[in-house]
Amino acid sequence: MLKFLILLAVILGVIWWARGWLRARSAGEPAMSLDEARAILGVGPADGPEAIRRAHRALMAVAHPDRGGAHGEAARVNAARDVALAASGKGTRDL
Repeated sequence: MLKFLILLAVILGVIWWARGWLRARSAGEPAMSLDEARAILGVGPADGPEAIRRAHRALMAVAHPDRGGAHGEAARVNAARDVALAASGKGTRDL
């Protein structure tokens, strides 16, 4: 009976921990600001979609995991491109 109660306590503890972890994951990180996106890409407020795309391509040549970069770094560069293009009036579908 004692083994059963210990096992039950462990299972409930794991469930409790997993629920908190999932809640934290679903909350996610705050969205990237436009200023942060421009800083990552190295573009200014006056730069248009073509300059954003050129900067993205240049950064991805280094940041892409297939070229020795890290997945997180590439994801951050892609997110910066998406934010900057959305602010310029051109979506990523217009690539």
